[in-house]
Amino acid sequence: MNRRPLAAVLGLVGLLVVGVLVLQSGAWVGVLGVGEYDEGTVTVREGTTGTANGTATETATRSANATTVAVRDDAERLATVEVRIADTFEQRYVGLSKTDSMGPNEGMLFVHDEEGEYAYVMRNMSFPLDIIFVDANGTITTVHHAPLPPEGTSESDLKRYEGRGKYVLEVNRGWANRTGVGVGDRVELPAGVA
Repeated sequence: MNRRPLAAVLGLVGLLVVGVLVLQSGAWVGVLGVGEYDEGTVTVREGTTGTANGTATETATRSANATTVAVRDDAERLATVEVRIADTFEQRYVGLSKTDSMGPNEGMLFVHDEEGEYAYVMRNMSFPLDIIFVDANGTITTVHHAPLPPEGTSESDLKRYEGRGKYVLEVNRGWANRTGVGVGDRVELPAGVA
């Protein structure tokens, strides 16, 4: 009996299983990296008037790795947060999981190619988050207050925080309550973020 074909098939199945585990665990990100993050400022204003990028005077400067936007408007400003921008699949997958902590007005802005239904999980997180979904027009649609998952929670058992939007803002848990930010408020995005 010729065992070579059986050994080849078992070898291929083994490689496939290892490949699936590497993809699912996110270990591939450690090898390939996520690239550079752009940076910017997100401002949240009360109400639903205006556009995602502001309604009045807007100034912007952009360098290789940073964006600074100053927006002046008549609407009340609730909060400003300095963000790293995650606009590639790899950056969105890793998110803040390699971050030990953030300052009180720091966060990450996830940018999707188009508006849709998305789900975020607390994969490998060191601190709890507020997960804020924002539609393509800059209106906040959903706010989740996400605690750390219990120790030892498998990836398949992680709670899914779902919402509709094109953007997702992650900040320290309690930020939305502290600043009064909620559903229906407007987010002014950094220049160049589409």
